[in-house]
Amino acid sequence: MVLLTLSCSAFSQSQSTTKAPQYKVDASWPKALPNNWILGQVAGVATDKNDHIWIIHRPLTITDDEKGATLNPKRSKCCIPAPPVLEFDKNGNLLQAWGGAGNGYNWPKNEHGIYIDPNGNVWVGGNDQTDHMILKFTKQGKFLLQIGSPGASLGSNDTTQLGRPAHMNVDPIANEVYIADGYLNKRVIVFDSNTGVYKRHWGAYGNAPSDEKMPNFNPTSMQFANPVHCVRLMKDNTLFVCDRANNRIQVFEKNGKFIREMAFETETRGSGSVWDLIPSDASEKYILIADGTNNEVTVLVRDTGQKVGSFGRSGRNAGDFHWVHNIAVDSEGSVYTTEVDTGKRAQKFMKSK
Repeated sequence: MVLLTLSCSAFSQSQSTTKAPQYKVDASWPKALPNNWILGQVAGVATDKNDHIWIIHRPLTITDDEKGATLNPKRSKCCIPAPPVLEFDKNGNLLQAWGGAGNGYNWPKNEHGIYIDPNGNVWVGGNDQTDHMILKFTKQGKFLLQIGSPGASLGSNDTTQLGRPAHMNVDPIANEVYIADGYLNKRVIVFDSNTGVYKRHWGAYGNAPSDEKMPNFNPTSMQFANPVHCVRLMKDNTLFVCDRANNRIQVFEKNGKFIREMAFETETRGSGSVWDLIPSDASEKYILIADGTNNEVTVLVRDTGQKVGSFGRSGRNAGDFHWVHNIAVDSEGSVYTTEVDTGKRAQKFMKSK
């Protein structure tokens, strides 16, 4: 077992040896939504090959005060819940919006996670107590595939049903979808991304997962904690997994063989420190971690786990965060973040030249 512990001391030591990417908030992004629309908790963000930015939000988290224009009698001039899935360009213009209940599939009750595969298909999930499925659509919102179904979860070793899945990532070469599963189950599970046929699954360290209740905040635990919150496939075919409440990242081969792990901000309690991660650019030298408890984005050297920078803090101003939940980057290295709980927004941070 290889364990790397990441701490603030690594940051001061690294400043003189490693030039970290720097970021500045673009307070003009996104532009105001049309149609008197408003966002609820924004529970996912992704970019596509055209540098369009996709978010998924939770319309049911919008309060009566926020959706006063929809009440009968009308309470106020504003606002109306936007559709759950929205696509923007890099300038913040809304290109389209869709999603919600439809024929042939089960839309989640509490939206969670969005991913755009290399073919432009849109994958979404949910983490309500009965959300045990992920869905695949075309970019125009045409339904293509559902894996799992609402109702009861069948546990972390079942091969048909999910358990409040949090995130997904597609390998276009093998036509496989990796799922961080999730808020109830404690595993990574893999299916054929075209047919939904089960392939394999594993828990922490590549072992069989257990649903035994385990304490959180233990970066040496032999099991994942809930939630298993993100899964990211890198160019070298390694798979990075967010074990959020154990304050660690675990790295695997695509077959589930454990490679190494990195403990991160191990003193963090609350909801844990590793909420999402993404390479900072095409070189994948750095990874960015969305830390929703400490409300910052941290820059790490991917191979060593060395901390070389961070941005953001708890607050309400542009560039601050409240429960920063997910993260994405575009081809220019700009960073996009989303916030849940009462944060309810998406932000853009431009990479300094």
